[in-house]
Amino acid sequence: MARDVDVAIIGGGIAGFTAALTAARAGWKTLVIAGGIPGGQLTSIEKVEGVPGFPDGVPGYDLGPMTQEQADAAGAEIMMANCAAIIPAGPHDRWIVMSDGEDVSARAVIVATGTAFAKLGVDGEERLAGKGVSDCASCDGPLLRGKTAVVVGGGDSALQEALTLAEHLSKVIVLERGGALTAQKNYQDRARANGKIEVRTQTTVTAILGDDAVSHARVKDLATGTETDLPVSAVFAFIGLVPNTSVVRGVATLDGGGRIAVDAAMRSNARGICAAGNVRQSSPHRAAGAMGDGAAAAMSVDRYLRTGEWR
Repeated sequence: MARDVDVAIIGGGIAGFTAALTAARAGWKTLVIAGGIPGGQLTSIEKVEGVPGFPDGVPGYDLGPMTQEQADAAGAEIMMANCAAIIPAGPHDRWIVMSDGEDVSARAVIVATGTAFAKLGVDGEERLAGKGVSDCASCDGPLLRGKTAVVVGGGDSALQEALTLAEHLSKVIVLERGGALTAQKNYQDRARANGKIEVRTQTTVTAILGDDAVSHARVKDLATGTETDLPVSAVFAFIGLVPNTSVVRGVATLDGGGRIAVDAAMRSNARGICAAGNVRQSSPHRAAGAMGDGAAAAMSVDRYLRTGEWR
């Protein structure tokens, strides 16, 4: 028999825990199905910037537990399990959230499952994963002290990680396949001012080489077509994010990029299901934005549970 709650929240990042805090404070029986490590992707970020109240930034591995503790103090329950699917539970406006823990019956669901880093899809990437191929600068940067690494990508995540790596490595080479970086100006200015960071545009990685660990990255100049093998000890790829929306496929409408389509109140077209954070359509991909999404989704759920009105 499924466990009964008012609100089930799928995802243990700051969007999910902010939603849990808001829903629990409104008096609803709230359960967070947190999945892997509480805090989500933020746990791998050395310094999350742009969060009100933290003018100098805050480590992601601190921010995640902070929001979890607040949600817990407000009365939300947390279940460390992975969601497998959401299915309708008959004609009574409930949803069954299936997980590898116990199944949950909820009157409303907030999906805050976030995103995963896109893969380069090149030779050597999978074989050398964890052996120099990484997506966590704060985890692996200290292990690469004095060495050289490549960061693939020119957005916010790529430059944030490059700046973190530069605190430990002797050189960080940022490769952007386009003609210019796309990160916010603050990150671009800091990266270009850092003597350890070299930026190359119109360049990408076509293969990752090494026997038991990364030894070289095969780099292609897209303007000339020339390929060279660059001696490096690690490759970090931040070329985009893939939304984790498998649990709602066939239940809620997705946009062209695979994210959950929502209105301004974070409501999907499926009655009783909201989305929050990077998994939702038009997400700003900011920590502060994810918090706002979580609160907005929980407020929409509160209104729905009190009035029965949706959209």
